[in-house]
Amino acid sequence: MMEIAYAMGNKAQEAQGAQQQWVSLLPLILLGLIFYFLLIRPQQKRQKQHRMFLESLKKGDEVVTAGGLCGKISGITDNYVTLEISDKVRVKVLKSTIIDRMKGE
Repeated sequence: MMEIAYAMGNKAQEAQGAQQQWVSLLPLILLGLIFYFLLIRPQQKRQKQHRMFLESLKKGDEVVTAGGLCGKISGITDNYVTLEISDKVRVKVLKSTIIDRMKGE
């Protein structure tokens, strides 16, 4: 009889221990969800918007680069854009460095 009671007691203790492990992991899971919704997801959304912006660029658009160059697109390839920053002055820049279109002044 004692063996049965002892065996049943161990099962109850194991179940309680498993439940305590789950409860101790809950804050980590919640922290992971918070990081995902506050940091990771918005960053992925911004990256997607920037990628779509770069795909929509065309010859003649006036743009600004991350380095501060302003110019009109005179040529465009998959990775590079040729900017005309002044009459007959052209500069080749990485397409990924373009951050915005210039607003009409």
